[in-house]
Amino acid sequence: MRIGIVAPAKGIDEALASRALGLAAVAMPSVDLVFHPQCFLSDGHFAGPDAARAAAFLEIANDPAFDAIWFARGGYGSNRILHTVMPQLGEAARRKTYLGFSDMGFLLGALYAAKIGRPAHGPMILDARRSDGGFAFARGLRWLATKDRAVLEPGLDGHPAAAFNLAILTALIGTPWLPDLTDHVLLIEEVSEPLYRIDRMLFTMAHATQLKGLAGVRLGNVTDIQANEPPWGESLETMIVRWCGEMGVRYLGRAEIGHGAGNHVVPFGLA
Repeated sequence: MRIGIVAPAKGIDEALASRALGLAAVAMPSVDLVFHPQCFLSDGHFAGPDAARAAAFLEIANDPAFDAIWFARGGYGSNRILHTVMPQLGEAARRKTYLGFSDMGFLLGALYAAKIGRPAHGPMILDARRSDGGFAFARGLRWLATKDRAVLEPGLDGHPAAAFNLAILTALIGTPWLPDLTDHVLLIEEVSEPLYRIDRMLFTMAHATQLKGLAGVRLGNVTDIQANEPPWGESLETMIVRWCGEMGVRYLGRAEIGHGAGNHVVPFGLA
């Protein structure tokens, strides 16, 4: 099993790569993790210029020697390469599993919309840095290597599903990269936003014409909530129930996804 690692947004350092290789050697020694050199580039906010990030993704995606792509980390930037990479994905790319979350939702959504490969929302290489004994990292590795159903989000119920960071989801609305989610359960999560911005994004989700026909919505972890001045007057549960009601879609409760060690895997479509 050969897994290629690329960084379509922000980059990583050699220490993190070494930590990931060490964890993988213990958890699943038969897996070969291959870091593309692009992961270690730096160009302002990004792991190299747009052209370099696009080229690295295409190189691994179109190489039949790799079974999967594991995204290194999020941040911001994968949306800037969609128009370049999506038309150039070939047959080898269609046979791969792709795993990441946060900003990588741009690529995961676009891949699912184009019916390319098997995209999934879940832990990334950056999770090797967590002080959780490597459990989040291993969860992602187990999905990529063996499709171990024990690492799936426990509330998946047989409906097709998709999971997104809420900011990424709302940025995709109105673009050709948002997949058709009719009859899907949509799982959302968020990090580092004040509650008024979350409310504003939920408004966009609730009234997006591209999101009509959902089977339901579930709310993952919302972490590192920024201070609101004056204090916000609603709980997250109140907000999501209100917007799902306005959307005309069932609110199905909480989900174990998000920017934390408890982030579980959600394959796009049927698990």
